[in-house]
Amino acid sequence: MKLRFCLLPLSFFRCFVAFAQQPAPKPQVFFSDLDNFWVAYDSIRTTTDSLRQLHYLNRLYLAKATPGLKAFQEVKGYAPADWVSAIRRYPRFWNSIRPNTLQVKTKAQALGPYLQKFAALYPALRPAAIYYTIGALQSGGTTQGRLVLIGTELAVGDPATDISEFPANVRASRASYFQSHPLDNLVVLNVHEYVHTQEKGPPENNLLGQALYEGTCDFVAELVTGRLPQLPYVAQGPRREPALKAQFQADMFAPYLGNWFYNQVSDDPAHVPDLGYYMGYAICKAYYQRAPNKKQAVKDLLELDYTNADAVEALLRRSGYYPHLPPKAQLLQAYEASRPVVVGLTPAPGPDGLLDAATTEIRVDFSAPMARFTGTDYGPGGAAQWPMAGRGAFSADKKSYTYKVALKPGHTYGFVINGGGFRSADGRPLKTYEVKFTTKP
Repeated sequence: MKLRFCLLPLSFFRCFVAFAQQPAPKPQVFFSDLDNFWVAYDSIRTTTDSLRQLHYLNRLYLAKATPGLKAFQEVKGYAPADWVSAIRRYPRFWNSIRPNTLQVKTKAQALGPYLQKFAALYPALRPAAIYYTIGALQSGGTTQGRLVLIGTELAVGDPATDISEFPANVRASRASYFQSHPLDNLVVLNVHEYVHTQEKGPPENNLLGQALYEGTCDFVAELVTGRLPQLPYVAQGPRREPALKAQFQADMFAPYLGNWFYNQVSDDPAHVPDLGYYMGYAICKAYYQRAPNKKQAVKDLLELDYTNADAVEALLRRSGYYPHLPPKAQLLQAYEASRPVVVGLTPAPGPDGLLDAATTEIRVDFSAPMARFTGTDYGPGGAAQWPMAGRGAFSADKKSYTYKVALKPGHTYGFVINGGGFRSADGRPLKTYEVKFTTKP
């Protein structure tokens, strides 16, 4: 028997099938949740009584749930009322998306050959089950263990999907997403999520880890299918890469993800969401291209412990994507120094910590202009010391925020202004600041 070896510069896509060492797992794909949802939907639409609608949803959909739908409900925290609310509020959306959901069974037939390629690329591939479900408009795809969970109502949208009933800010992000023709990217999405079932993760509060965790999925999906998802970050990432590379270096060891992931809403009309996916993809691609053994490189990416920050950093450094990356401690110190801070309160408590009980507004001043997001939590004293009375507002220059308060004499108040909500216009989270005072007798 003659053995044939794949020699560079032949494309990896032409040669990796020669390395298959075991049969590919057969796709385990389940569609019954789709059928059950539309049966429930048709019954729900026969009445305006919310209790009867809830009854139909529970009896005709949730009571017949597959393990995938049960897992999806658990992962996303869906309650039955969430589905009923979505159906009642967005009937035009549901009617427009329904024909696309009926195409899923045909579209999913293309998955089998790609799983065969995946098994050839990574012989240790473990089987996973794919469930097409209908969620309540929170996710187009996620995983739990060996289950791939597809929120079909989002995963199969297209530019013709009617989103006119959604709130303006949601409508903008949905429009951008549906313009990318998710229905045509369905198989790529499936492979991306299938890769997640092979990974050890997700990481917690680790931007670099999250980027590589998602970037591995995009990179492997591209090796398997020859395509990337046609999302804005895929188109804009290469064009902006020099600037993104510098910004990501400054942020990569921070626990804050909001500047790179899950940031569909922005005041900037040129904003591109989820660029962390692209940065992770670019690093994974650099690692693969630098590796002399391509199959081992893929194995390294798939078997990396993404919950281990040291292991993630080591792979980044081996990738050569940043040839002269400074020490982690130095980058973290610079990151902390770049974060905005609270610079003053008006009126400010006196040296004795007392504030006039007649005060109705407290203005907080920041060291830099903020984005339009806010975040305020209870202080250590909890609800008993909460002073707020109504919605606050930013100043025109976004460098201050005024809270409306209702105070009683001789009472202690406190609240926390947190960086999980407030952040600068360039995405840096505010350093958490605790406000505490006691009103005069």
